[in-house]
Amino acid sequence: MSVLVIAEHDNAELKPATLNTVTAAAALGEVTVLVAGSGCAAVAAAAAKVAGVAKVLHAEADIYAHQLAENLAPLLVRLAADYSHLLAPATTSGKNVMPRLAALLDVAQISEIVAIDDADTFVRPIYAGNALATVRSSDPVKVITVRITAFDGAAAEGGSASVETIDADADAGLSSFVGQDLTVSARPELTSAKIVISGGRGMQSGDNFPLLEDIADKLGAAVGASRAAVDAGFVPNDYQVGQTGKVVAPDLYIAVGISGAIQHLAGMKDSKVIVAINKDVEAPIFQVADYGLCADLFEAIPQLSAELDKG
Repeated sequence: MSVLVIAEHDNAELKPATLNTVTAAAALGEVTVLVAGSGCAAVAAAAAKVAGVAKVLHAEADIYAHQLAENLAPLLVRLAADYSHLLAPATTSGKNVMPRLAALLDVAQISEIVAIDDADTFVRPIYAGNALATVRSSDPVKVITVRITAFDGAAAEGGSASVETIDADADAGLSSFVGQDLTVSARPELTSAKIVISGGRGMQSGDNFPLLEDIADKLGAAVGASRAAVDAGFVPNDYQVGQTGKVVAPDLYIAVGISGAIQHLAGMKDSKVIVAINKDVEAPIFQVADYGLCADLFEAIPQLSAELDKG
């Protein structure tokens, strides 16, 4: 069987989420990676070096510069006849294009798989991650998004795939890119960081998040937040960890002032080590934490910062 992976990239570099998706795809058959973008030759070259990739398809056109689903989906429909499975990471971009692709192919999308039983059978979380469903598909083409925290990333070096340039489709004319407002940070990307420190409603105000940012800078960590903190306007939406935000599985997750609502736990409970700081001893977050500190965060965090300063 042949498997097509839609690469996650920003036209300059291949995103780590693609490596996790390649690992999942390799369990299904020979892997081809599609790099569609504008000025993205370097990304295609990087994809060709990924271990386990047999071929890279490079579609170069201005209409793919921002991977708008309305333009990318027709390209995928054209390519779909040559593949048994089409996979994308379950990121904002993947969740945007894959449902449209599934609709155009008249198949059922299989969302956020965490395991592969065989070519037709997959495991995915349901009920905010509290249960796992085994799904068998009889569709001739499987359209799948991959929960990247469930699969190790393929090696970025070691492959020697060929790169084939393919024709771009015409602009569908259904949408246009207007602009984007991105948070610029020198810290690691939230979904790929090895350490994440997140704040919840207990932070009381966005003015208090610099307490967490100070710890993050000392640990080389990313900063996240619960939905309650985001909804309260403490931090931007792209900080949100949870079922309706980003799913993370770092080596260390520090939850500060987070009660532990089900939707938040769904986004971080696969972390290797979970540390919780909360003054409410009954907070649900302590039920999943490996280490818990029942304390006022406004006392505990400065103390932690001081200890880190000691080296």
